[in-house]
Amino acid sequence: METLKNAKIGSTVQVTRLHGEGAVRRRIMDMGITRGVDIHIRKAAPLGDPLEVTVRGCELSLRKADAELVEVRQAPLF
Repeated sequence: METLKNAKIGSTVQVTRLHGEGAVRRRIMDMGITRGVDIHIRKAAPLGDPLEVTVRGCELSLRKADAELVEVRQAPLF
């Protein structure tokens, strides 16, 4: 299982599943991170936390603890 936390910087991945429950899961979904959406990993802070990602044209900062709850796979090329 590959998670958003382990994805390479500069890559684009596709969300396959969200883990977690309650408010944490809801917060992730409210940011636009839902199953099937593509996420581009832009960069990480100097110590690795947080990650800066682009989702649906918006730039977001995401803690690694939250990124670990997002299961991803390599985005298909069109």
